[in-house]
Amino acid sequence: MALRLWASRAASQLRSSLHLRGYATVIQDLKYTDSHEWVKVEGNSATIGITDHAQDHLGDVVYVELPEEGTAVSQGSAFGAVESVKATSDVNSPVSGTVTHVNRELDGSPAL
Repeated sequence: MALRLWASRAASQLRSSLHLRGYATVIQDLKYTDSHEWVKVEGNSATIGITDHAQDHLGDVVYVELPEEGTAVSQGSAFGAVESVKATSDVNSPVSGTVTHVNRELDGSPAL
């Protein structure tokens, strides 16, 4: 876990009242891109998302632009966007293929 060195003494004294979270969580069976997307391949299907690090860096997400089902995506190309109070970031596809399912829960609750 990364902590700022200058605050380490104060943080150790307050450890019981602090909620510390690592900058990134690496999950087995996921492949990661340099632009902070991940992909989990299961047979001939893949699930795509953004890393914990990207989510933490963005802050509060207020809007998610999602592709329509049936949309063709190319590896390395943007297929959606995540907008937060801090910035808007493209979501790039780590693989090529056709979108078969979209998490529509994000339409009403983009912070999910």
